[in-house]
Amino acid sequence: MSATVPDPVFDLHNGGKLAVQSTVPLATREDLSLAYTPGVARVCEAIAADESLVHQLTWVGKAVAVVTDGSAVLGLGNIGPRAAMPVMEGKAVLFKQFGGVDAVPICLDTQDTDEIVRIVTALAPSFGGINLEDISAPRCFEIERRLVEALPIPVFHDDQHGTAIVVLAALRNAALVLDRKLADLRVVISGAGAAGVAVTRMLINGGVSAGDIVVLDSRGCLHSGRTDLNSAKAALAAGTNAAKVSGDIAAALRGADVLIGVSGGTIPEEALAGMAPGGVIFALANPTPEVHPEIAARYASVVATGRSDFPNQINNVLAFPGIFRGALDAGATRISDGMKVAAATAIAEVLSAGELAADTIVPSALDPRVAPAVASAVAEAALRDGVTR
Repeated sequence: MSATVPDPVFDLHNGGKLAVQSTVPLATREDLSLAYTPGVARVCEAIAADESLVHQLTWVGKAVAVVTDGSAVLGLGNIGPRAAMPVMEGKAVLFKQFGGVDAVPICLDTQDTDEIVRIVTALAPSFGGINLEDISAPRCFEIERRLVEALPIPVFHDDQHGTAIVVLAALRNAALVLDRKLADLRVVISGAGAAGVAVTRMLINGGVSAGDIVVLDSRGCLHSGRTDLNSAKAALAAGTNAAKVSGDIAAALRGADVLIGVSGGTIPEEALAGMAPGGVIFALANPTPEVHPEIAARYASVVATGRSDFPNQINNVLAFPGIFRGALDAGATRISDGMKVAAATAIAEVLSAGELAADTIVPSALDPRVAPAVASAVAEAALRDGVTR
């Protein structure tokens, strides 16, 4: 579709969704001398003598780079860095709106892992944090790991950890609604990409028994007997599926309490029929869930999707603005597992006992209580985990 065709979506995007705005006045010669030369030289000298002052005396302490290579954008796939820019702009708008965090979209014209790590490392002095976005698996795992090791600032791949944090929050509250304990749930995760790996690790950190989690990729259940797994999947197989369930999704779902879909595609209704009654289905593929909510409701008492037009939207915006706000406020050098669990707990606890229900297990993405609660919990966890400057 041409951008000139009358359309409210294209009208909104015309000219982009971002602009740079000064925070200081430039009305007089004195203003100019303070904000730029000669006054700015004194600030440069102070930072040269003590580089940690850059977080206080520039915007670095509140700025995040939103970095993509355009290889896994939304459900659109590998559409490249230019086509990814509208999403990265949107992400930056969400950072500002919900977390008060200034974010800059950076779309890289390379999908080479070494080059991405080199470029982001070189850009890092301009930012207080790095949000990796829409980078395909398994490269995203190595890119994040290497950047975490190389940089003294938080690095966070939102497609992995943002989704996982909100899933844990939602499952905590679903368990409360159903009067169940996380440790007693048998969980099936359909999808072993970036989100599937992170959701699995997050649930284990949050209290779900690792042995009671079965993860599936396109070839079936992950288990220690499979020899066709990459390193990320092999690590999952070694730490989950204690019963060594094999086969397809129907085999995995027999007697399961929870289904979490992060894979796309369609899960057949006959497979759902094997689930234990009164359970949970999170079908999170966007825009088409793995299971339509109306069908899911026949087999589960609590149903969630990634869409805003159904109840219980599992939306990353509940997590990343507050996580980075809290990390920046605390001067965090990385995002620890404890900070992620704290974020999930804060999201879950935004809802009071009176608000919590089968169709309200997470707050609205627009709920103004969420980001401040997450930021406070994450900052406290960063101090507690000893990952601050």
